[in-house]
Formats: sequence, structure tokens, C-alpha cells
Amino acid sequence: MPFRDLSEFIAALEADGDLVRVSREVDPSLEIAEIADRVVKGDGPALLFENVAGSTLPVAINLFASRRRMLRALDLAGWDEWDSRLEPLLDPKPPEGLLEKLKTLPKLTELAQVFPKTVRSGPCQEVVETGESVDLTKLPVLTCWPGDAGPFITLPLVITRDPASRKVNVGVYRMQVYDRNTTGMHWQKHKDGAGQARGYEREGRRMEVAVAIGADPATVFSGVAPLPPGISEFLFAGFVRGEGVSLVDAKTVDVPVPAEAEIVLEGYVLPGERRLEGPFGDHTGFYSLDDDFPVFHVTAMTRRRKPVYLTTIVGRPPMEDGFLGEAVERLFLPLVRRMIPEIVDMHLPVEGIFHNLMLVSIDKRYPGHARKTMHAIWGTGQMMFTKTIVVFDRDANLHNPPEALWRALTAIDPERDIEFVHGPVDELDFAARLPCYGSKMGIDATRKWKEEGFHRRWPDEIVMSSEVRRRIDALWPELGIRLRR
Repeated sequence: MPFRDLSEFIAALEADGDLVRVSREVDPSLEIAEIADRVVKGDGPALLFENVAGSTLPVAINLFASRRRMLRALDLAGWDEWDSRLEPLLDPKPPEGLLEKLKTLPKLTELAQVFPKTVRSGPCQEVVETGESVDLTKLPVLTCWPGDAGPFITLPLVITRDPASRKVNVGVYRMQVYDRNTTGMHWQKHKDGAGQARGYEREGRRMEVAVAIGADPATVFSGVAPLPPGISEFLFAGFVRGEGVSLVDAKTVDVPVPAEAEIVLEGYVLPGERRLEGPFGDHTGFYSLDDDFPVFHVTAMTRRRKPVYLTTIVGRPPMEDGFLGEAVERLFLPLVRRMIPEIVDMHLPVEGIFHNLMLVSIDKRYPGHARKTMHAIWGTGQMMFTKTIVVFDRDANLHNPPEALWRALTAIDPERDIEFVHGPVDELDFAARLPCYGSKMGIDATRKWKEEGFHRRWPDEIVMSSEVRRRIDALWPELGIRLRR
């Protein structure tokens, strides 16, 4: 069953023995971050800090910081289950005959239930504070690293409307808390939120914004997910949950918000207004530099009577965002295959910080196929930021780092097999020659064909005969040899 809200997810993790309540007082400035960092790097549990200095609200962190919890959040037994769930959408077959048509009715009914539904009220508005009553300093917002410019809201669902189409967008953009009612709004220029903001600026209008902090896990994940343009994050969350997300109108802005959210901030961004934001200890493992970004003015804060403040920290991997990234990789692989059919598998190692390294295996069918795949990836959505792409044959295990390294390094002639291109890069890529613009590299690690200029014979891979392996498997218990791994 889908989790209706954050509290249900926390209760499920606790019942699984995968959450620890911390009753000792801790400081939201650096202390919680240090504890959470140690725990995620030690494959520890989710954490709920119940006694946070300076606030009456508990802090939840590391809720998604393991594969088992990420699967639990998405109500999946394994990634393969997601493939079967998507199959009717990606490869629909028209029913033949009355019996087949009747069989499709339950599926159609199920799909109809995943659309967002508007309700008149919700727990997120049990307490409403407006005007001078708004005080962001009452929230246990973390200062994560010693060089941070201040406390940052790190897992907000920023909800906006497009000025022309009125379509709703949800994105996760960090927010530096400046004072009791203003924050930064770090939407990078390539993101949908920034694109909508530019539309309001051209019209000279202020942009109304709502920010949900803490929602059901599928809705939180949908804010992180790089959905194709025009696909509603709330609709995607409903599909993941198998049940539509309940939305309620915000109190002071024309934006819908998740009715079951823990805390909602309402306010606006003025055209042309900028304020210095950062530095911030980022997911690259380095501080992102300070720069001017839009300012969010908070005019209302609504919340549950007893909300939980959901947060995360980013930094040198592995961190919690790495497991969110793995979920993005696995859940969007079927969609990527639809757009680039030759792709068999893909993997974004956590050390690559999402956009620095992508390993791809393909069903190679013609000379230059690996290079065609590279350019297709660079031309698809947010995959355009991928700094390094390594393309393998279909039989490579991309998720085994030693094997991937061995295959790549034995398969390439650097001058022949490396391709450099120029284009947009992630705004956080501090190594790029210019902000948001730099070079990218593709490596063809496939077996080379004669038509690709390889005029030698590609050697056979060393593999023990299956008959010998079967004999040794049967004999192994008698050998008395214990392996450490």
C-alpha cells in the first residue's frame, strides 16, 4: 500500500528496525550533519532527532539513504518490479475480443486513480501563520558544513505555475534562510523553475511560489526526478504510489500544495531582485561558490499541528542523494530505452556525482554506433550535462566497477576511441572553463569492427569451460577451501 504521508513512512521504517530515534539534544548547526554523514557512510538507519536545540520540531534525515529504504519508499520489492509496472504504458497492446477488453477495465480504472485530486482542506493547513507571525528561524533548518553561508533548507518541494500555460512544476532547489521571512531561491538556469521565472520577469510580474517541506516519499522523489517537459510531478507521484496525490489550494498564493505535507511556505519572487547566496557544501564534495540568486519572500507558513521537518545533507559521496540518484537511474531506464532503443543498460556511479560519468551498454549494430549513442544522450533532457560517457557492448556488467574498468581500459585506443564535444554543463561544475559551458568526453569501449578501421582480429575473452566449472562446483565442498569473498 502507498504511504499517505511522511509519518506513515517513518512508522514503517521504525517497524522494520531501520530507524533510530535520537532523544539527546543535538544542534542543527553542524552536529546533525556530522551524525547523519557518519551514519550514511556506515550503511546505518534512518534518523529522527526528537530534541533539536532552538526548535520544538523533530528532524528526520537519511530516510532515503539506502537501497532498501529507497525501494520501501517507492513500494517496490526490486527494480525489476518497476519495469513490469511500466510495461502497459510503454508497450500498450490493443485488446482483441470481448474477453480481452473486459480484462483491460481494471487496468484503466487503476490508471484513472493516479491523477491528482483536489480536496477542500488538508493536514498541511491545521496551523496557519501569516504576515508578522511568520518566523523561519523557528524551523530546525540545518547548517551542514563549516563553510556554509548559513542554514539551508535542503529538501524543499518548490511549486510554481508557468506564466503562459499555467502548468504546475515541482522542483527541489536549495534555499538559504536569510532571516525570519526571506530565503534564497537557488534555481539553476537550466531548470524548469528558472525557466518559468524568466517568463514572469519578461512580463514584469511577481511569481507566486509555494514550498512543501516533508511529504509522502513518492511525492518527494517526484520533485527530484528529471521528468520530461510537460509531465506533471504530482501525476508521476500518483503513478508511483498507485494512488493520486491529494492537493489543496494554498492560502495566500494561486498554487496547489500537497494536502498531506508537513510544512508549507507561501510567498513570492520579485522580477529582477537578486541577493548573494552561498557558499554551500554541495554534492560535488566541494563548496559551490557564492553568487546572486532570486529572493523568496515568505508571506505565510502553514503546517500540521505536530509536523516533522524533513531534510538531507549533501557532500562527498556516498550520501543520501546517491540513493535517490540510483532510483532515478533505475526508474528512468525504461524511458531512456524508448528514446534511445539501442541502450541495454546504464549506470551512473555515485562517485560521478550524477552528471560526471555515465556507463552505457548497447546492442551494437553498425560502425560508429557507440558515437551515435553518445550524441543521443547529450541531446536528451538533463542527460545533456553528462561530462563523460563510456559505451560498452551489451554483455558488460556496468554495476561491477572492476569489470567495467577492465573492459574499458583493455578495449580503447585513446586517439581513436575518445570523442570531445562542447556544450552546456551543470551549473555546479566548477571545473568547466565557463559557468554552464564546457567540454564533454565520450569513450567508445565496444569491440571494434573492421569497418571502424580495426584491421586486426579482436581476441577471444578467457572463459573456463562450463563442463570443468560444473565438476569443480560439485567437488568444492570436499576441497576444504574457505573464500573470504
